[in-house]
Amino acid sequence: MTITPVRLILGYDGSPQSTAAIEAGAALFPGALAWITHLWTPPFASEPLRRRLWTGRRQLNEFVAAVEREGQREAERLAANGVTLARAAGWEAEAVVRRTYGGEGLEFGQLAAELDADLVLLGSRGLGGTKALLGSVSDMVVHYSPRPVLVVPHPLLSAETAALAGGPVVVGWDGSPGARQALTAARSLFPVRELLLTAVDRATAEPADDVDATGGKVTVIHLDSRHEGSASAVAETLVGYARTRKAAALVVGSRGRSLMREVLLGSVAMATLHHSHRPVLVVPHEDVPPAGHPVTA
Repeated sequence: MTITPVRLILGYDGSPQSTAAIEAGAALFPGALAWITHLWTPPFASEPLRRRLWTGRRQLNEFVAAVEREGQREAERLAANGVTLARAAGWEAEAVVRRTYGGEGLEFGQLAAELDADLVLLGSRGLGGTKALLGSVSDMVVHYSPRPVLVVPHPLLSAETAALAGGPVVVGWDGSPGARQALTAARSLFPVRELLLTAVDRATAEPADDVDATGGKVTVIHLDSRHEGSASAVAETLVGYARTRKAAALVVGSRGRSLMREVLLGSVAMATLHHSHRPVLVVPHEDVPPAGHPVTA
């Protein structure tokens, strides 16, 4: 069986969280083609380095130029370290270093479209040198990316790490176009894994007829939450079921209707991101599923 490698962008800043994202991603997507991406905002340099470069106010322009030069060098060094780790994990990897002046979420989204990546992979903390908490940069990448975004929480426990290599994938299901998009993306990105199509409360429990039926096994499950109609309760139910089944990841669709996410990400998707201790893949509704992941005998 031959599977076309996944093409992914990984946000890397040298933090333990971004390093752990490489390790988790390598288990989920072995042999991937990866762009190890570092975004940096000038003037970037450590405090000790700025003190060494400072020569007084009369040379302010020279000082700014030196700080930016050293910042660029440090950004390239960090990205190169990430590439080394990615290659050691079995990926074919190259570095991408971008200078940005804020708006990292939008920058990652634009880069995903530019490079025609299948997904963006992030640690839940640690993007572009900001060590951003989920709820800021990571949320914005999810909102703006036209491609699926996989957020890897940190730290993962040993059981959660063990599930990455061969565990099933839980897919949130409610019969909506966004859910069908999520299921199609899950089939493409995880072609040989069992997909646990999980409907909560009164959501439609059967997959649509137009969903491709090739690839791994699909199991349909119907669960009840503690508080019907609550996005948080639905997310908790999905997360709890993923834990029970020792799932490698969860997949949820979003409700965005434009490339710029003028409509906020669906509340269930956001609640799942904030509750889950396992990787969560958010699939934008308007995304064209990755083409080129055929499974052939």
